Amino acid sequence: MTKNVWIFPGQGSQVVGMGLDLAEVGKDKFAKAEQILGWSILEKAQTDATELAKTQFTQPCLYVISAILADVLKSKGAKPNAVTGHSLGEYSALYCAAVVDFATGLELVKQRSLLMSEASGGAMTALIGFDRNVLENAIAATVDVVLANDNSSDQVVISGTSAAIAQICEQVKSKRAIPLAVSGAFHSPLMADAAAKFAISLEKTIFNDAEVPVISNVEPNDATTSGQVLRDRLIQQMTSPVRWREICLYLADQGYGQAIEVGSGKVLTGLLKRSAPSLTLVNISTLEQAIAFYS
Repeated sequence: MTKNVWIFPGQGSQVVGMGLDLAEVGKDKFAKAEQILGWSILEKAQTDATELAKTQFTQPCLYVISAILADVLKSKGAKPNAVTGHSLGEYSALYCAAVVDFATGLELVKQRSLLMSEASGGAMTALIGFDRNVLENAIAATVDVVLANDNSSDQVVISGTSAAIAQICEQVKSKRAIPLAVSGAFHSPLMADAAAKFAISLEKTIFNDAEVPVISNVEPNDATTSGQVLRDRLIQQMTSPVRWREICLYLADQGYGQAIEVGSGKVLTGLLKRSAPSLTLVNISTLEQAIAFYS
């Protein structure tokens, strides 16, 4: 039987109108989410793209929608052999693997998104089409900038101070350099204060052992079911790079044949196609797709 991995999207995969078709099947979770957040996921999903892209709204919306879609797939008898997620998506993966329950996961996502939205003093820029050796050498020689999202061989995000990012963009030729509309330097040491505050909540949270192996952003070559290990890795996540390219290579190396992106958009399957073209890719972003795939 083909080994399959469920992958869960992070910030940047949101689209206006996402999740509206889940209103009935996910009504209990939407109601619980409104109780926890103080605002409606479905109402926020219908606002304009600028409002939806605000970190404090994007992250809870993506988490809740991915959780409901995962529930639908499981109700049809589907089960992953492993799970992983991109940044915020790792929380959806932990819910899917029963490491945390829905409410606990959302409480963590709520606090994480608020801390990240309040961060300041940094920036992020996506680079597409570049010489990786030149980029890595430039980053190594420049203070206050890191490779934050290693998404594929030719698509990364750098994070740090505005001055340091500008210096890298001047030194490294790329096809495109796209400043991201974020409040701070996510996945960099500049998030240390926010990460320290968040770590207190994580350390107080009970993490169950996972039902299936979880592949973490900070340690992509060591899938584990240990709740303690997964919590420790999550504590590191806010200041550490998202090593997605390595996750893709690990999946191919470990013999996974199918990757199912559970949640809004097709960002992660697009990245997988570049780094692990041997995998069969499936997108489940709507109720219809979830029902049709396992019917």
